[in-house]
Amino acid sequence: MMPPGLTTIASAFGPKETADRLAAAVTAKGLTVFARIDHAAGAQAVGMELRPTEVLLFGNAKGGTPLMQAQQSAGIDLPLKALIWQNKTGQTFLSYNDPAWIAARHGIDAPTVVAALANVLAGLAKAATEA
Repeated sequence: MMPPGLTTIASAFGPKETADRLAAAVTAKGLTVFARIDHAAGAQAVGMELRPTEVLLFGNAKGGTPLMQAQQSAGIDLPLKALIWQNKTGQTFLSYNDPAWIAARHGIDAPTVVAALANVLAGLAKAATEA
């Protein structure tokens, strides 16, 4: 069971390829990949095991600033991020926070901005996870 506000999509690819495809889609859309955080590598560095788990932080000021103008606390949820992870059976998933959930969390009434962000995220997720 996924937490409220989290969109999760099964990927047709493995974790690394899904993450690489997402990064390429983000860049092709004119957005910036700010960071890639490999949690599994971090776990390995301290002698622990973790299935593939990577976070990509991405976005641009044009998309995120309107949310922060409406409520600066939204900055805690920006830039946008996606989690690429592998479950116990080896299936890869891509998860991201639903922009409507982010807006609701911060009491933001900006349906046009939220819809635009949701469309962008859905397109990026599709590009990363579908053959």
